[in-house]
Amino acid sequence: MDIEYQFKWGEAVSVKRLYIFICLLFSITILSACGEEAMIVSRSLDEKELALISKEVPERQKKFSSLDLNSFDREPKEWGESVSGVKTRLKTEERQIALTFDACGGDYGNGYDEELILFLIEEQIPATLFINYRWIDANEDLFMELASNPLFQIENHGTSHAPLSVNGGEAWGIPATESPHEVYDEIMTNHEKVQSLTERKMTLFRSGTAFYDEIAVELANALGYKVVNFDILGDAGATYSSEQVKEALMGAQPGSIALLHMNQPQSETAEGVKQAVPLLQEKGFEFVLLKDSGLE
Repeated sequence: MDIEYQFKWGEAVSVKRLYIFICLLFSITILSACGEEAMIVSRSLDEKELALISKEVPERQKKFSSLDLNSFDREPKEWGESVSGVKTRLKTEERQIALTFDACGGDYGNGYDEELILFLIEEQIPATLFINYRWIDANEDLFMELASNPLFQIENHGTSHAPLSVNGGEAWGIPATESPHEVYDEIMTNHEKVQSLTERKMTLFRSGTAFYDEIAVELANALGYKVVNFDILGDAGATYSSEQVKEALMGAQPGSIALLHMNQPQSETAEGVKQAVPLLQEKGFEFVLLKDSGLE
């Protein structure tokens, strides 16, 4: 407005038009330069990296492009935690036990049991962590810290924490996936997220609620996953008292897999684990990762 006060009205308008024209000309020049630079980069990629990029098609696209999901659109006959194809134990006769901890995510599941994890680290107790997409979203820095610790094995606990079915249903009030395509997404969306963050590929899957039908398990296998549940219900969804957690773990047999949770810091899971671990060690048990043994 100051510049308009120095001229008559018509002259002020002309000056403003001239100013706008200069600004537009400057913007066009900058955009042209950016476009030219982008073309240079594009040509550079065409020449130097096109061949490489063509080889870096996402692994699942290459591996599963011929997978006919419609072939899994069949009527299942089983539903539960121990359907055909689900692994529940280590294949060993040695006194070995695998502790597995779920991180479920969601409105009530994004917490972090720091006391539990610090105990495992301090005592050098290896554990397999089944982690959900939603938990990673809420705790990405923490997830990266856990994934970089060789004491922990990171595996797939799904994307939306749904029971796994090709035709619907529910478990513990949670709706299941309703088609082979939804099963695929429940597994592979989280798979790709973890792979993009860590450059590692997960191969073990546990669904939300640990419920499945046998066709969904078959599909998971076709995607390169083994479905792993448990033979020790360690904390019943982080609802057990510390004494109940301890008693559950003390029932371990050679090759046992224990299911517990690492996302409920208000629970007594940590205290129960802290009580049970030295007692199990006294009984000669070794704590192992799931990848250290076969599964049955």
